[in-house]
Amino acid sequence: MNWLANNWSSVLELAGSHLVQSVVPVVIGLLVSVPLARAAAGSRWLRPVLVTGSSLLYTIPSLTLFVVLPLILGTQITSVGNVVVALTLYVVAILVRSCVDAFESLDRDVLQAATAMGYKPVRRFFGVELPLAVPVMVAGLRVATVSNISMVSVGAVIGIQSLGTLFTDGLRRSIISEIVVGIVATVVIAVVLDQLLRLLGHALTRWQRTGAGARRPAERRRDKNGTGGARGGAGALATVESRGAPA
Repeated sequence: MNWLANNWSSVLELAGSHLVQSVVPVVIGLLVSVPLARAAAGSRWLRPVLVTGSSLLYTIPSLTLFVVLPLILGTQITSVGNVVVALTLYVVAILVRSCVDAFESLDRDVLQAATAMGYKPVRRFFGVELPLAVPVMVAGLRVATVSNISMVSVGAVIGIQSLGTLFTDGLRRSIISEIVVGIVATVVIAVVLDQLLRLLGHALTRWQRTGAGARRPAERRRDKNGTGGARGGAGALATVESRGAPA
């Protein structure tokens, strides 16, 4: 496409800005959501407050947030900080519920086994609970990331530079090629980041495949001895031990 050949440097610059505005809120939102979700998962009254409250954040229109936040933060309306804050709120709205589900899905036998093996609360959280919650968390993180990539473009309506600028400029000047390039570039970034997160989740859950392989022989032996009812506890211990717990 002639338009892309003549403007590829501008497209790369906008893509870099788009990437930063998409990824930074995801990182901040994850750091905020995990402790909130862990607190909510362990409390009957805090869970509905945090889960419902965070979900309500997602009902606020993104363009409204981009316009209102400068009044609250004291920033310029075209400041990238407005986009980062707004999208961080949306990430929290998605990840709090996802992370709560992740922590609540943990096998209680595994947690009890970890406690019995001498894990203190903080060590148990980082050494057992958080790693075991990774599969569900990554699923929510992938949704939040792809959603952010699409919403960053909305900021172009008020003059914040991103790939969305190609949409607004292309519409204003009736250049279809510019719009198509913006769409394709946005989709490519979304697909690449989604696959990177999938691979990261796969790499962080190697213990899951190792633990499953370690449990199967033990379960077969118990079946032969007629003690199949003990599978839960044995499987829990095997899973914790596969995480490298001390004997």
